[in-house]
Amino acid sequence: MLKEKLLANLEFLKAKSPPLIGVDISSSSVKMLEISEAGGKLFRVERYVIEPLPRDAVVDGNIVNIDVVAETVKRAWKRMGSRIKNVAVALPAAAVITKKVILPAGQRDEDLEVQVESEANQYIPFSLEEVNLDFQVLGQGPSGPEEVEVLIAASRKEKIEDRVAAVDTAGLKAIVMDVESFAAQRAFELISANLPGGGDNTVSTIVDVGAAITRITVLNKGQTLYMREQPMGGAQLTQDIATHFGMSFDDAEAAKRKGSLPENYRPEVLQPFMERIANEVARALQYFFTSSSFNKVDHIILAGGCATMAGLEEMVANRTQVPTLIANPFANMALSQRFKPRALAQDAPSLMVACGLAMRRFDE
Repeated sequence: MLKEKLLANLEFLKAKSPPLIGVDISSSSVKMLEISEAGGKLFRVERYVIEPLPRDAVVDGNIVNIDVVAETVKRAWKRMGSRIKNVAVALPAAAVITKKVILPAGQRDEDLEVQVESEANQYIPFSLEEVNLDFQVLGQGPSGPEEVEVLIAASRKEKIEDRVAAVDTAGLKAIVMDVESFAAQRAFELISANLPGGGDNTVSTIVDVGAAITRITVLNKGQTLYMREQPMGGAQLTQDIATHFGMSFDDAEAAKRKGSLPENYRPEVLQPFMERIANEVARALQYFFTSSSFNKVDHIILAGGCATMAGLEEMVANRTQVPTLIANPFANMALSQRFKPRALAQDAPSLMVACGLAMRRFDE
């Protein structure tokens, strides 16, 4: 039975509520975040840490060197100073096959599981023995109460096992397996409350400029309308610096982080890089408009490690003619005194996935 398979494996859509830490393993760093309840419906950021990963430990979302990643996770956990060992981790969207299906309502769990397995067989290009499969009932179907909409998610077992092994080797326990895009969307819900109109009826675009990938996602009422990924990000900027100034990649990365580059860095390297991002956002939106019934978006939210580059917010806004802001899912949260608020505001755009994972602690 499918239920037995789910219970034997890590369930990556089911709600979990014990104390946990969000752990985002990206291509450039391990980000950890702990959030607690602060009374009522308020939350408090207790701790967070960003620990750099050695190059090529994670490539295209795949963990290449489990031992190196595990050591980095362990180092990050020790730096953060938390006693919590339960963690939520996430898979890259590219490693997960998702499909929404409509099924008859009112079925017993066992019958629903059989139908999900049957549907999954049609959409998943692997044997079900090779994947971890999970599903979540989203709510009523479009035709009325006699139907339910169900989200099916599946990933190759080795993709999940690599992440579980990395945190397990670090002495932690993965109790939630999520999807990075779902986690980021959960963090966006915290931001949308501050948008004009509360974000309910608005069309918003999240531009996540990571180390290796820029992901552009258009959302409306919590639903993904469009998503596009481009192989460009902070690592490309580092490579541009290395090429322009005749430096090694590692030296270029260090100089970029320290802000110790020559004066011509901004006009000759950084400015063209930001222009490429702005142009890519404009192209993605144009493609979205021509392939859908929508003709405008209301907001652009910049996320990822490159989001706070001076001038990028204004450049994207000018190129797209769409109000643009930098992501901060912690704006309405209380903050512990373990870190400086300014430091968190600077790091907030790169903590979207970690935030969404940490919020799994409060699933009902």
